[in-house]
Amino acid sequence: MKMHIKEFADLAGVSVRTLHYYDEIGLLKPCTVDEQNGYRFYDENSLMRMQEILFYRELDFPLKDIQAIISSPDYDKQAALKEQKHLLTLKKERLERLISALEGAMKGEIITMKAFDNSEFEIQRELYAKEAKEKWGGTAAYKESAEKTKDYTKEKWNEVNSGMDSILAEFAECLNNGSAPDSNEAQALVKKWQDFITANCYTCTKEILSGLGEMYTADLRFKANIDSHGDGTAEFMCMAIKSYCK
Repeated sequence: MKMHIKEFADLAGVSVRTLHYYDEIGLLKPCTVDEQNGYRFYDENSLMRMQEILFYRELDFPLKDIQAIISSPDYDKQAALKEQKHLLTLKKERLERLISALEGAMKGEIITMKAFDNSEFEIQRELYAKEAKEKWGGTAAYKESAEKTKDYTKEKWNEVNSGMDSILAEFAECLNNGSAPDSNEAQALVKKWQDFITANCYTCTKEILSGLGEMYTADLRFKANIDSHGDGTAEFMCMAIKSYCK
């Protein structure tokens, strides 16, 4: 079944202009283009690809990263859906906390600022993005992570997220205590962070760790969430990792 671009746009819930742009950057090409009038047409395969794009967009992935991930010859759609479900569940749980906090605020209650914390989602999304962008499934790190976490329960993920949160708090405390990024204390924390990722996700080599460190300051969303533990924590962590990986 072929659909004209307007029909496809309405079905997907996006604008025709968006589809033109996706075609231009190679993210979503029409299945056929009428040579005489230039009309674009889409089919069921187009709709399936659009669905994948929209899931990644819901998780705030940049378009260039989405294109790299879903265009990879090693792309594992089922594994991707599983990871997306986990991330969307974290997002849903945060919204539920916010709604509950809002209801409390409407009653005049003092609410905890923890309700606004989104670090759990961001850290998991960061780790997933790092794996996925390395040409989906083409690295030993991704395959190891998929195997290691495939049977993780919600309780296990909560344990992992809590462990990450605890180490980030330690980085903030180290900074507040006046330690330098290359100090023994900071370097021990970097090693602790690396070992934690290795134990719970995948073998975190210095090369991978270095890339993660750069993300902590390059992406403002990640920086904001890490800095929720204390202003300057992301930059401090990035510098400590850079020193560790030299």
